[in-house]
Formats: sequence, structure tokens, C-alpha cells
Amino acid sequence: MVGIQSSKTLTVRPFEPLERDMLSVYGVVYESLISIDDDYLPQGCLAESWEISSGGKVWTFHLRQDVTFSDGTPLTAQDVVASAQHILDRANDDSVSDHGFYGNLKYFVNSISSTDEHTVVIRAKRKYFGLLYELTFPVVPASQVSADLPLGSGPYVIREFSAGDFIWLQANTNWWKTQPQVREIMVAIHNTAKEVTDSYEFARVDAIFTRSIAGAQYKSGTSSLSMSYRTNQLECLYMNNASSELTEEVRKAIRYAIDKKKIISTAYMGLATATNFPFYPGTWMYNESLDSVYTRDLDAARRLLQEAGWEDANENGILDRMTDKGRTNLHLRFYYYEEPDNDVRAEAASMIADSLAEIGISTTVEPMSMENLQEKLSAGSFDLALVSFAMDVCPDPGFMLMRGNTGNYNRYKNDKMTDLCNALREEVTQEGYRRKLMEIQDRFTEDCPFVCLYYRMGNVITRYMYTACRDVREYELLRGIESFRK
Repeated sequence: MVGIQSSKTLTVRPFEPLERDMLSVYGVVYESLISIDDDYLPQGCLAESWEISSGGKVWTFHLRQDVTFSDGTPLTAQDVVASAQHILDRANDDSVSDHGFYGNLKYFVNSISSTDEHTVVIRAKRKYFGLLYELTFPVVPASQVSADLPLGSGPYVIREFSAGDFIWLQANTNWWKTQPQVREIMVAIHNTAKEVTDSYEFARVDAIFTRSIAGAQYKSGTSSLSMSYRTNQLECLYMNNASSELTEEVRKAIRYAIDKKKIISTAYMGLATATNFPFYPGTWMYNESLDSVYTRDLDAARRLLQEAGWEDANENGILDRMTDKGRTNLHLRFYYYEEPDNDVRAEAASMIADSLAEIGISTTVEPMSMENLQEKLSAGSFDLALVSFAMDVCPDPGFMLMRGNTGNYNRYKNDKMTDLCNALREEVTQEGYRRKLMEIQDRFTEDCPFVCLYYRMGNVITRYMYTACRDVREYELLRGIESFRK
């Protein structure tokens, strides 16, 4: 029995998931054209093979011919097309504010069609390797794209769903792979994170998913197994590149000053993984050769500040310099948004401020609502901001690095970086894509537009091991349970 948190899901709608834990349940019921393996590379799932034509603008996918939905009905190309079109219609509907969890598909696909029962043709908006990552949406029967509890083709089928209570999964006897080793999964639904951990504590469930810091207490237990999983939540310290104080030297000094390891161990109790780039460390897309540049070094930080003209003339511990307005202190406005029922970001902001004080940078740290911080970022009325991003499944940082793009609240303007991001979106091979990602990280290191801090982590706490997957990641926390053998 697995315990999850869910308070909003009233019916099973795989195209419109409302909560992260429900996505892990949907993941063993519904399948997609493409799946992502333990190396975070796209592999065929419902698609057996594919080829590219028209200079990378047309992708032709050939479906496996032995796949059926759980009721035995054959899965066809028309089902894939209908599922994708349902997502695209909502994503392109300007009359709705919520374009859906899979809404980014609209940025990749111009049109999708079928030429026969087993062939899907996608006309892409650009020739782009990243398209494959967006083809991880669920596929349901064409007649059920708008239905509650549609059929799936995955290893399990939902036999019963009681909102706010439980989900009963049974092995799909018509699954096209080897029959699941675990024949039934009962999912107990809880309203709050505390209820989830209490349920495990009192042995009501065998496993739980939790991003709560309180879940860290089980990492050292003798009767529990703890699997850390990575989330897609990237925490960053944004720096306003338009601020006269935040020159390249000052930005790099700030980068040298921050003690990520201390923040992770103290504020997050180890439930975060330090990163220097908008990519997860240890994956094929991460440039580990640059990690040495990001080692904490207060002496290097002080040298950079001195090169930028900052000194402590009155020996009060705060750097200053002469400007046309007279002697000015190096003082920065530092904002962060408060998380409901969680002060971890407040503690992280305080620790960053303390690190900056060590090198003579004064800050005013101010909490605010997410809406108010969004206004500050949009208006450019900030110096530093502790922010987080839910990174897309496709590894593409262009939204935060390209001149004038949606996530570039830093006012970072570099033509070379914009050109690199555009060039990334013209690559159709994994090798070419990786080369461009390495170049982007080189430029990011040189310019230091902001500081990537860490990816948040969560824990699967379980009494029994149930997966052999190396890459345990959010939204797919049950991945591998169907094939695990004790």
C-alpha cells in the first residue's frame, strides 16, 4: 500500500493532472510515444521507431503493433493523434488561463496526423531534438479524450477510484510486455503532508512519497528504506543585471560567496542537490568540467569586489565606493516569497545574506507573496531574488537566458547566449544538442547572469524495495514497480 497526498483530484483526468503525486499513479496506467530512461535520454515506448525528414521539420513515428488498451482494444495512430490534439486544443485556447500540464506541446508541434493505423506524422515548429521529450504525454482511446477515467495501455488499470480516499490498481492482463510482478497496488490518499508521514509512522501504508523536510528523519532508520528522488524544482538566486551595483565582477563575487553545501545540509536537511546550471548534475547534459569554477572562495570574491572599485573606506564592514551621488554603500534589496507552512526558503535567504555580509555586501531581506514578488521581477524593482522554477521535461534553458524571454527577469542581454540558445533549437541529434548545451554552460559561467543553487529533492520512504531504476524522479515514482523482482 502506497500513501500519497491529494486534496484536489476529484476524478481521473490524465491530461489535466492537478497534483504531482497523482502523476506517478497515472504513469503506470497510461503510456506515451516516448519514455525517458535512467540516463534521461528519450527512448521509444508506444513508438517502435521513427525517422526525420524535410530538414528536421517532419517526424514520422511507427507504433508497435502488439499494443492494446486494458480492455483488449488495439491502440492505433488515431488514438495518439486524438490525445495530442486534445492537449493542443486546450494549450491554444486563449479563453482559458490554465493550458494544462502538457501545454508546452504547442511550442513544438504545428500539426499531428496519421497516415495509417500504425504511423503518426508530426510537423514540428522547428527541427529540434527536444521535441522527443515533449512526446511523453499519455495516450488514451480517441473516443475517451474528454472522459473521466479513460482506458490506458500501461502495466496497471484503475479498478476503483474514490476521491480523497483510495485508488485501487490491478495488473493489466492485456499489457504488451511481461506481466507485472506486483499484481495489485492500493494507493491511500491523504489531505496533508503530515497525514502522509503519520500514515507511514503508524504502519497504515508500506511506502510514501514526501517532499516534506520532516521526511528526512527516516533516512537513517533501520526499518525503512529511503530513496531520494529528484524534483524538477530549480532554486535560483536571481540578480538584476540592470542594477548599477551588480556588475559582472560583483555577480561573480556573489557566486563565490554562497555556501550551497551549508544551506542544503542545514535548511533543507539534505533534501536538495547542488547545481551550477539549469540542468541536473550527473546527467549527459551537465558540464562537470566547469564545477571547479563554482567552488566557494571568499578571497576570490573579495578580489573581484576590489577590482570593481568597492572598498570599506570607513571600516564598518560594508563595502562602499565614490559615485556621482557621493560615497555609496554596496547595499542590495533581497526578496523571496514565502512558502505556505514551510519556512525553509526564509532560512535559505537568511544564510545567503549572512554569506554576502562576510564579503562586505549589505542586504535588506524581505519576504513577500509570490504575486508581489512576480510584480517586482516583472518591473525590475529588485536587486536579488530567491526564486524557483518548475523546469520542463525538455532540457532547454532558453526561457531564462535569451534576451527578453519569459523567465529572463534578470534583464540579462547577451547576443552570443541568445544565438547559442537559438542554435540549440536547431539541433536534431543528441550529440549536437549536447555540444550546444556545453557551450551554453561555458557562456553562462563567463557572464554569470544569476546563480543556480540546487534542485529540491524528495524521499520515497518504503519498507520494501520495489524498483531497480537508477533515476528515481518526480512524477514517475512508481516507475519500475511492474518489473521488480525481489
